[in-house]
Amino acid sequence: MVRRFEQNQQRLSALGMLGKDLARRAHSKCELCEASGVKFKTLEVSPVPTEPDIDHCLLVCEQCHSEIHRKGKPDAKYWRCLENSAWAELPVIQVTAVRLLRAIAEPWTEQLLEQLYLWPESEAWLENDPI
Repeated sequence: MVRRFEQNQQRLSALGMLGKDLARRAHSKCELCEASGVKFKTLEVSPVPTEPDIDHCLLVCEQCHSEIHRKGKPDAKYWRCLENSAWAELPVIQVTAVRLLRAIAEPWTEQLLEQLYLWPESEAWLENDPI
């Protein structure tokens, strides 16, 4: 149990090292809702590689982080911001947006998913989606 704790602490430290690069990539905005001037968290997007990788991480605000981890169906009203982030060029952002849109399953999300162009990397990631 101590070993698992130590491994978790090392992973968190490695993720923390990505913080500046994530903030630079995201222009210090949440990569999902574009909030700025708030506290951010690093979100790893599955499948999680053995070593933390910036291409599998998002910089998200605390509200997006808590909405992603809330129990039950996602709040469709809150996630209207996905209408913009679903078009992102970075596969990690697009994959996260598509997963959330699929989970919301409202008429507007279904329409957006039908119109959405998925980058080849995003398509491949979602084809192998464990969720």
